[in-house]
Amino acid sequence: MASDNAANGSTPGAIPPEAIEFATRMYNAAREGQMDIFEQALPAGLPANLTNDKGDTLLMLAAYHGHADLVKLLIQHGADPNRLNDRGQSPLAGALFKKEDAVIDVLLAGGADPEYGTPSALQCLSMFKQEDTWGAKFEGAPGKGKAVTPSSA
Repeated sequence: MASDNAANGSTPGAIPPEAIEFATRMYNAAREGQMDIFEQALPAGLPANLTNDKGDTLLMLAAYHGHADLVKLLIQHGADPNRLNDRGQSPLAGALFKKEDAVIDVLLAGGADPEYGTPSALQCLSMFKQEDTWGAKFEGAPGKGKAVTPSSA
């Protein structure tokens, strides 16, 4: 086995360059909303919660860039709508910041908790003056108060 690692220039435990290249393609596809790629890759075993070096999941990237259909597909394949990135931001807060109304609707329907994250999407309502648009929907969100913090998981 050690000779295999030496032959391909990798070190034990290192991520192969091909895997990094593939993951980068998936993150870019999420940013661009390339549904066709995910309609094939998710059923074939692509982890729906694939996360980059900043803690951004495929769902976070799709949500932030306004791809509601892809957000829905990712949630249908098990993506966690409450997964926070390394800065404590939720996909819902990111979509609210970007005023991606269709994405917000999909995230709320998929169980996103408006009280989760730093700042939470609920806190962002007043920051971005969106109370009239989203206040009632956030209060009645099916996922409100249900997100599990990593320490209590």
